Amino acid sequence: MKRKLTAAQKRERRERKKNTMMIFINGRQKRVPRPPTIEGMPVDEFIARNADPIWLHEMGLWHLMEEVQEHKPDSTTSINEDEIPF
Repeated sequence: MKRKLTAAQKRERRERKKNTMMIFINGRQKRVPRPPTIEGMPVDEFIARNADPIWLHEMGLWHLMEEVQEHKPDSTTSINEDEIPF
């Protein structure tokens, strides 16, 4: 007959399930630690969405900074009279 788990064993099992996940490697299941998340998002995605440019620059995360594109009118572009809003 199968015996019931004690409260401590149940608690340990819940913690193990919370901190690890099962993946398949060479056709077998392996238990590996879960990747860290913040509010359910991966850390890199959370930083990319919420960090300001100054913090990103200080931490050296220039690849996450959006390129600032300034609009400079070219002398080669022509303006039609129909496009002028008067």
